[in-house]
Amino acid sequence: MDAAPPRVLAIDSALAACSVAVLAEGRIAAERREAMSRGHAERLLPMVREAMAGAGLDFQALDLIAVTVGPGHFTGLRVGLAAAQGISLATDRPLAGVTTLEAVAAATAIADEPLVVALESKRADLYLQVFGDGRPLGAPMALTPEDAVNALPPGPLVLAGDGAARLMTVLASGRSVRRLGPDRPDAATVARIAASRHGTAAALPPLPLYLRPPDVTLPKAAAR
Repeated sequence: MDAAPPRVLAIDSALAACSVAVLAEGRIAAERREAMSRGHAERLLPMVREAMAGAGLDFQALDLIAVTVGPGHFTGLRVGLAAAQGISLATDRPLAGVTTLEAVAAATAIADEPLVVALESKRADLYLQVFGDGRPLGAPMALTPEDAVNALPPGPLVLAGDGAARLMTVLASGRSVRRLGPDRPDAATVARIAASRHGTAAALPPLPLYLRPPDVTLPKAAAR
């Protein structure tokens, strides 16, 4: 007899949005999404409570907590990780990580051309990763659009993510390039990815993925 699919609470606040989803019995039972450039800390936990209530589940009924681990914006990323870690500790449930890049790739229906996911970093560079048939073809990178041109595979490309428009401006005009898919990850996709990996060697630990130093710096100790 096959095991029942895991019940997953998934959280994303790594970029310019917050989203929460509950996966139960193999389907998304409830989800909440809000675009925002700031205010993640104030909205995330209320959205978690709303989604759990919408799914009609108690936290102890969950099997797994999932969260995006980056790359992303430093403050939002830390808010999501802290919330997910707190829920994991309170419920004694395992916590799994999903990258923002793979979440956007998984939500983009493309199989016959290389897919480049490009996400804005709030700096000159973009967060980038190339996928083929749903699998990574290389490691995540942080590159300016101009430097990224030399790192991308030749031939036709499909672009996804909120950095796709900026990347398209530097690609050769004669090249076949089209844009598909979402601008940002969403928790529903994060939940499905985490559920598919639950209990396998492919499960990703909930560790932040930074591709460059954060914009936020801690204050120096006061001089004695």
